Amino acid sequence: MTLKLLSVASECAPFVKTGGLADVVGALGRVVGAHDVECRVLLPLYRQIAHLASGAKEALNVGSHFGGPVRVLEKRESGIDLLLIDAPHLYDRPGQIYLNESGVDWADNHLRFGLLGWLGAEIGRTGIAGWMPDVIHAHDWQAGLAPVYLRQAAGAAPPCVLTIHNIAFQGNFPATTMGTLGLDPKGFTQDGFEYFGQISFLKGGLTQADQITTVSPTYARELMTPEFGMGLEGVLMARKADLSGILNGIDMVAWDPATDPALAQNYTSRTLAKRAVNKQAVLDHFGLGPDTSAPLFSVISRLSEQKGLDLALQALPAILEKGARFVLLGSGTPELEHGFRQLAARFPSSVGVEIGFNEDLAHLMQAGADATLVPSRFEPCGLTQLCAMRYGTVPIVSVTGGLADTVIDANEAALAAGCATGLQFAPTTAEKLGAALDRAMAIYADRTAWQKIQRNGMKHPVGWDVSAQRMADIYNNLAGA
Repeated sequence: MTLKLLSVASECAPFVKTGGLADVVGALGRVVGAHDVECRVLLPLYRQIAHLASGAKEALNVGSHFGGPVRVLEKRESGIDLLLIDAPHLYDRPGQIYLNESGVDWADNHLRFGLLGWLGAEIGRTGIAGWMPDVIHAHDWQAGLAPVYLRQAAGAAPPCVLTIHNIAFQGNFPATTMGTLGLDPKGFTQDGFEYFGQISFLKGGLTQADQITTVSPTYARELMTPEFGMGLEGVLMARKADLSGILNGIDMVAWDPATDPALAQNYTSRTLAKRAVNKQAVLDHFGLGPDTSAPLFSVISRLSEQKGLDLALQALPAILEKGARFVLLGSGTPELEHGFRQLAARFPSSVGVEIGFNEDLAHLMQAGADATLVPSRFEPCGLTQLCAMRYGTVPIVSVTGGLADTVIDANEAALAAGCATGLQFAPTTAEKLGAALDRAMAIYADRTAWQKIQRNGMKHPVGWDVSAQRMADIYNNLAGA
């Protein structure tokens, strides 16, 4: 019997994306079908994806709610069954999906994502166009109120699983918004959605969901410590028996160097020499000249303190002075953007920087760089290192979260055994990152050893096969199937 799953999320690739959350929601929407799970994704119809309304069918008309008219449209697109929340007063606006044109959170984000959780709960309880979900899967704080609304409503309700993609973002709002959100004041307690006098969407979800997952085994353990729990470690310790760490995967079709249309040259683990064409294309894009013999390091990332890229700014000059090259694609805090621009100005023939994001360029950089840096201070799972390994780019990562779970360090024993897939360093300091970069330079000089690491990474399981089955098992256990 096929299990019916409602996935509730604020973003979903390939439609709307600000980070890895979208990639995971989009991938799960497709891959769980192979495990006898029929998934529909409930997603706000932002202005950025308004074109998806074309050809969509109205599945539910809520009337006026949360300040304006609300309806739900259904459409299948890119292999995903979408339920699109058409609420123009909340979603039809410029700027980013969470931020206004000044880069500040929309003042009514509590309503915008309160509606997402409320609709998730309503569809869970009453169904939509004759379709009734067996399980609800809520993602991050934006969907955190779905299990809260389910609990406070009368009558039967399906079980709910909540996934923490990044606990640093919690959806905390003034207690005065409780009434407009339609929340029962009885839930404003230490064991409910109250968090230091505010409403916390994420805490509400953590206390009311039937099961909690996060995106790697190590991050699941880290979340129960003060260093990584961001004030919610006590809540998670209390729910320890219901918390699972399940590694994210990547889309093995979208990320396939043998067929990727964004590459200058396709290749496989048996034709690694062809990567040189992509390396030259990356160098050309950044205006760095024709020499492909020097090691090319890269960063493809949001520029933030979490990502540890201030450490990269400190560590990179030493290897650049030894002949290495470096390219960066990303955007974030003005200080880090300025810092990398200054690095490029200091090393104009060795460093290329592009502030912003370009999906095709990200693919090309994974296919053309020799190594990629992921020096995060914390990293729930990380997808960059998975894509890097798939493309034969050697990841250099800090020992935290999913980075620790997915990369096998090229220490002496691993090199001798022929099983290394990248380089790790700890603790997360500029000095230790610099030592890892030096190690990478030394191994790169041994082409046989370097290519063995590349091929190991390309063979490493980075898809959804195992994790999708684990998620399907959780859904079936919750549904009593």
